[in-house]
Amino acid sequence: MKVLGTRILVLIAFALLVPSGRAQVSVVGELTRESRGKPGETLKGVVLLQNSSDKPASVKIYQTDYLCYADGRNLYGDPGTIARSNAKWVTVSPNRLTIPPKQTGTANYTVQLPPDSALKGTYWSMVMVEPVGEGNVEFTPEKLAKNELVKFGIRTVMRYGLQIVVDIGNTGTRQLKFLDRKLISQGGKRYLQLDIENTGERWLKPTVWAELFNSEGASAGRFDGGQIRVFPGCSIRQRVDLTPVPKGKYKTMVIFDNGDESVFGAQYDLLME
Repeated sequence: MKVLGTRILVLIAFALLVPSGRAQVSVVGELTRESRGKPGETLKGVVLLQNSSDKPASVKIYQTDYLCYADGRNLYGDPGTIARSNAKWVTVSPNRLTIPPKQTGTANYTVQLPPDSALKGTYWSMVMVEPVGEGNVEFTPEKLAKNELVKFGIRTVMRYGLQIVVDIGNTGTRQLKFLDRKLISQGGKRYLQLDIENTGERWLKPTVWAELFNSEGASAGRFDGGQIRVFPGCSIRQRVDLTPVPKGKYKTMVIFDNGDESVFGAQYDLLME
């Protein structure tokens, strides 16, 4: 038999896509589970898994850490290895589940906050839901190390990632750093591209917008960039569509409004050509 390769392509997705004919499982509800607690408190939650196919579907459920960066990197490390991981606080049961056709399965999770008064800000980790069984390669570092997956060639593993987010009361600093900005053209449109980093202790969910002023100080318009979410120590790239703006020089005020007392801004000179 011809060996096709040794690389396994793993795709983390916020939608589970599998070829038709296989069992299809989806997570019911939001993929971010945010709770507020205090040291020593116990928090509980439920994950509902819907099997929409006419075959039984098996999944495995496990934990990872998570970091993301403006350059496009998404890192899914071993649970409990980053400074603000709450993975060691989280218990998920069961770790494997078979869901009958057209039925819903349930996984429960418990978050036991340590009784540590020094805790502050936001802590998070991921709970992964991944299909196993018929037509699916079970991906593990151990199998890769032993080259046990070579006979399968290149395969794609699709999985859900649920963010388990815990805020310690209203504690933690809220800080945002502007890393980079540039004008780019893509697909016939023109964007202001912004790289920002959360340098505080609490995750931020700001709404982004930019207002441009011409050489006479008159507003050339306000342009919305949507809402973002960024964890402490992470960075993100966001774009604001400036396609309607005529050519010329502009003073640009960029605002990241977190919806509370935290509002961050920067001013730039832009040349629209």
